[in-house]
Amino acid sequence: MLIAGPNLTIDRTLTIAELRPGEVLRFEDAVITPGGKGVNVARTAQSLDAPAVLVGLAPGHTGAAALRLLAEEGLSVAGIEVGGEIRSAAVVLERSGRVTVMNEPGPPVGEEDWERYELVLAERVGEHAVLACSGSLPPGAPEDAYARLAALAADAGGITIVDVTGAQLGAAVAAGSAVVTPNLAEAEGLLHGRADETVEAGDPAEVRERACAAARALVARGAPRAVVTAAAAGAAVADGDSVVWLDAPRVTVRNPVGAGDALVGGLGVALERGEPFARAAAFGVAVAAASVETAKAGALDAGRALELVGRA
Repeated sequence: MLIAGPNLTIDRTLTIAELRPGEVLRFEDAVITPGGKGVNVARTAQSLDAPAVLVGLAPGHTGAAALRLLAEEGLSVAGIEVGGEIRSAAVVLERSGRVTVMNEPGPPVGEEDWERYELVLAERVGEHAVLACSGSLPPGAPEDAYARLAALAADAGGITIVDVTGAQLGAAVAAGSAVVTPNLAEAEGLLHGRADETVEAGDPAEVRERACAAARALVARGAPRAVVTAAAAGAAVADGDSVVWLDAPRVTVRNPVGAGDALVGGLGVALERGEPFARAAAFGVAVAAASVETAKAGALDAGRALELVGRA
């Protein structure tokens, strides 16, 4: 699998009893790792013993350091040097289970920088059956960046999965050449203009109905297939005129961050191995469930995912 994850980060996962805005806070624990949604997808593929190459932008000295850290994890990364310094993200875990994520935008990229990024993807896309385009894009990237990458993959006979929000999601849907995997809030944000990116737990029947409606609407707008996730409830899977609901397996949550990325990774690995789409989607849901049982985003026990797949 080839992974387009241009907007790399340095993640700080911080543990505290309670987050109290406006006060001086001291965290109980801090784990510093390279991150970004594309990195989590790559970690998922690694956990599933599947070959994957991540293509990311590497801004400045801190970008070079992130590439070294990723290499130490055993991940295969093609880094494109650009100006500025890499962004950071703070993930705050509270004892109550509440998670707060604070994302920086990343340094702006110029037209020439993005052309170099696309060129690297174009040179490698024919080597893989699946291209996963995952996560935010830095300021200055084209408004249809992932749609353009999906077109490259389609020309090479590949399948593209796009996991992004807002206008980039809209462009990918309209282009009609990629499987899209938004969460329910992101899908409804595109379809109905809502700004919230958080999926709150609600009445299970209502969540299921909304997710199925959103998946159906995304296909109607042009996406050939859509997977709309609804956190611990499950996911709606639309393939043409067919829409099915997959219940998520019940698991003990340690860190929910990166579950959507794990789903993309599991889905992509299964499609790369030639699995039918419905089975690949069910595997992705099981992989996502296994991922939240671990403390590190993107990490998971492959055996646990196989154990859970029958419950998805």
